[in-house]
Amino acid sequence: MSDTDPDAQLAAFRRSIDNIDAALVHMLAERFRITQAVGRYKAQANLPPADPSREQDQIARLRKLAEESDLDPEFGEKFIRFVIEEVIRHHEKARAG
Repeated sequence: MSDTDPDAQLAAFRRSIDNIDAALVHMLAERFRITQAVGRYKAQANLPPADPSREQDQIARLRKLAEESDLDPEFGEKFIRFVIEEVIRHHEKARAG
């Protein structure tokens, strides 16, 4: 194989990764559209931006899903905590008007 011939297997893996990355971005965008609507609702209903009980339930649920999917649960928790922090920031912004 020459330097100009791409490795077909590697190229196939990379196409799959690119497709998965695109799906993740679209799913996150949809998730944030919904959580922004939740933030507006909470602001109108005078509800607090954060719900620590819900957050803990979500973290536990995501850790369990990660374990069941052979994904490091620590990574799953870090990921969902990052998302939750961003959601709370959006909710606080909606509350501030």
